[in-house]
Amino acid sequence: MSVANVFHIAASALTAQSMRLNAVASNLANAESAHASTGEGYKAKQVVFQAVPIARETPWAQGVRMTGVIEDPAPPRLVFDPRHPLANAQGYVAYPNVDPVEEMVNMISASRSYQTNAEVMTTAKELVQRTLALLQA
Repeated sequence: MSVANVFHIAASALTAQSMRLNAVASNLANAESAHASTGEGYKAKQVVFQAVPIARETPWAQGVRMTGVIEDPAPPRLVFDPRHPLANAQGYVAYPNVDPVEEMVNMISASRSYQTNAEVMTTAKELVQRTLALLQA
């Protein structure tokens, strides 16, 4: 595998994890945004990825590409609060179907994956620099 392929794979993973972190941030930011139970409110979003070959000559070397963002089909979380201005006739307020604990785990996983791929790029860069230094000597 060429060093260029290593950079392409790591760069695609960095982009993918960045998109995943953006979706998690959006989910966490909207986790407590109440909406009328009769209307459509915020729904948790998940990023969908697909493995893609980097080059024809190396089909086994695969990067990552985002194929889309899907909304969680789970129903909204209903909380009994009859005094809330958005409460329905039964006294329930609808909140997004976002699980903050799950989103925090997702955020930790994405940030660690991002960090690992950044380290891969740094290591590959150092190897290229050392190779060039050996060739100059």
